[in-house]
Amino acid sequence: MFKKRDEKLGAIMKDVRAGIRWVSLVLFAFVLSACAETEFAAHVAKRITRTTEETPSPRYKVGDPYPIDGIWYYPAENYEYEETGIASWYGVQFHGRKTANGDLYDMKALTAAHRTLPMPSFVRVTNLENGRSLILKVNDRGPFARGRIIDISRRGAQLLGFHSTGTARVRVQIMADKSRAIAARTKSEVQLAAVGSPITVARLPKPAVATESLSPLPGAKSSPGIVNAAPAKAGGIGKSTVRPAPQRLAARTTSSPKPETGVVTVEPVTKTNIYIQAGAFGQFDNANKVRARLSPLGTVKISSVLVNGRDLYRVRVGPLSNVAAADQLLGRVIGSGYANARIIVD
Repeated sequence: MFKKRDEKLGAIMKDVRAGIRWVSLVLFAFVLSACAETEFAAHVAKRITRTTEETPSPRYKVGDPYPIDGIWYYPAENYEYEETGIASWYGVQFHGRKTANGDLYDMKALTAAHRTLPMPSFVRVTNLENGRSLILKVNDRGPFARGRIIDISRRGAQLLGFHSTGTARVRVQIMADKSRAIAARTKSEVQLAAVGSPITVARLPKPAVATESLSPLPGAKSSPGIVNAAPAKAGGIGKSTVRPAPQRLAARTTSSPKPETGVVTVEPVTKTNIYIQAGAFGQFDNANKVRARLSPLGTVKISSVLVNGRDLYRVRVGPLSNVAAADQLLGRVIGSGYANARIIVD
């Protein structure tokens, strides 16, 4: 009796184990299917997101003030802008991403990022180390590293000759007329896009031209292939009326002058030095106190400059031999309490 019971229990347990294996296989297949569906959905979402991000929608933008590392920057339409400092470049990691004004960053294009200039605008960037000069379109914000005044596309850095070194001493000047022109054009394009499709002018219907052959006068021989004219009026001979062909009106187009982007010019090279400017002060005594405080860091000089009819006293540390040394000293000056300190090329 016990033997039969054990056999029956064994059979039951065998069936239970088989059932468990079957359920496990079903669950495993379900999990694989769910994972595959999840991966497919994520892949599709990623592709959709990428497609959305890669759709350019450039617009004219100045923007609101914003901080970087505790320093506030104030974007503005400054068509008298000119500054010297250190340039850097950015490339692959940002290629294809949207810029601050909705354009797409193309590392092979001649563009740049600036902290405060309007977007888009044009600047002439001159490498003060080799004299190469190039016009670039500003369509992004940056650089976000301290001690840099402009970030340039990879192609721009190649043409300016500092792609391999990573940085260069540069002068940046806004192209006022070209910047105003592209600003006006970009604003107009955005307004047209907001309204809808461009306005089209319907063509005027062409009038039908009736032709009639005159009967030859008595005694005159008829000539084939002639004549298109108005029929004779009663009491007189019809006069042939020659009408000039309608002139095609040329479409009026407005276009902004195209800057000479891609054209590298070479200017004479003059010797420049790198300094760290701690600040500019309206009182000489205040500038002198800063000089005394920073003197342990190196040679500190005070120079006066007239700005908007006002005398200012600049406190600078240097000169320095290279950008790496300037970056290191800039950090020390900022650490001494002068958060607005910056690198100057003079």
